[in-house]
Amino acid sequence: MNHVFPRHTKALPPRAVRGEGAYLYDADGKQYLDGSGGAAVSCLGHSDPDVIAAIKAQIDNMAFAHTGFFTSDAAESLADRLIAHAPGDIDRVYFVSGGSEAVEAALKLARQYFLEIGQPQRSRFIARRQSYHGNTLAALATGGNAWRKEPFAPLMIDTSHIAPCYEYRDRAADETPEAYGLRAANELEKELLRVGPENVIGFLAEPVVGATAGAVPPVPGYFKRIREICDQYGVLLILDEVMCGMGRTGTLFACEQDGISPDIVTIAKGLGAGYQPIGATLCTRAIYEAIENGSGFFQHGHTYVGHPTACAASDVVVTKLTEGGLTERARVMGDKLDQALKTAFSQHPHIGDIRGRGMFRGLEFVEDRDSKKPFDPSLGINKKLKKACFEAGLICYPMGGTIDGKQGDHILLAPPFILSDAQIDELVSKLDIACQNVLS
Repeated sequence: MNHVFPRHTKALPPRAVRGEGAYLYDADGKQYLDGSGGAAVSCLGHSDPDVIAAIKAQIDNMAFAHTGFFTSDAAESLADRLIAHAPGDIDRVYFVSGGSEAVEAALKLARQYFLEIGQPQRSRFIARRQSYHGNTLAALATGGNAWRKEPFAPLMIDTSHIAPCYEYRDRAADETPEAYGLRAANELEKELLRVGPENVIGFLAEPVVGATAGAVPPVPGYFKRIREICDQYGVLLILDEVMCGMGRTGTLFACEQDGISPDIVTIAKGLGAGYQPIGATLCTRAIYEAIENGSGFFQHGHTYVGHPTACAASDVVVTKLTEGGLTERARVMGDKLDQALKTAFSQHPHIGDIRGRGMFRGLEFVEDRDSKKPFDPSLGINKKLKKACFEAGLICYPMGGTIDGKQGDHILLAPPFILSDAQIDELVSKLDIACQNVLS
């Protein structure tokens, strides 16, 4: 008898028993190319010997020490390494156990910052439609995915949402990318003026939108204008890099490519590469010093924050992403993946857009390419594509409601950075088989 509470009680998954490189194997021996890294997690693949050795060594020495009593060498080393590569004035790292926790900590830290500096009237956030920031309540509230939020709406914190930077759908035919970026960014200023900037804590956004929209990158200049607006009105810029960060888009922090730095940034997924559960909330020196020179106590915490074994694993992961050159490899192989996808699918009658950065790519499916008309949601195209890919031995990350939470289908590709040229060909070939089975 099975006592595990699955994600979906009517669609029980096969049992995974082994991981090797870019592949996972089920109990029947079937091999799957992990084309999505789970949920953009497994950036190093599934059998990295150095990370595994670091976990074993840390457990042999000390598996766990609660941060209410101790720090650890592993946490201190990982924090130093992250700050050495962090953008702008980011100076402190608060470790957690995953992405939702990281966003939750970021929201609470942002609120407490304004309490510490004597602005308690700031109590609301602004985010974007079709964003995803996690499944804990505050993270879910700031997220912009309607169907995920609907059952829990009575429990949500006060958040308003502006349009995403979604060039494929929203840029006018006679509009340059730069002009569109300014128009989209200026929605933030309009919303600030509507609700009163003195009441707003921060603006939260993914630099490259992940699960809910399918690797949607910003147009040039968008985030520079966002940064200007936040500075003008004294609002914190909080960037959610849980999915798109840690080398996934070809730079360690995704925001580097937009020439900006945030006040707070969240990371997870690729931080631990799946070897241990870990996430982190990073903040500027100014935010840290407001608490240090005020109450001195961040009124937050979880049992496993700063877990030494998780930090030891992640320290090796980040070393490989930086000194080991795997972030640069993500950029190079991501360009190859992009070219391979466009060669195979750019003229496909039901693929409207191929987008993304680095090893973070999305394909949006449409009924008609010329009009960009989406498929009827009742067809469940994204679910059928997931099933067809799985049958072909490819794991992808599908989602429906790409456009507005109801309409639209896409799949997200976020394979390990160790992917070879031959495995890129394998990924595209298996995806082509799935598309033929579902869309022909």
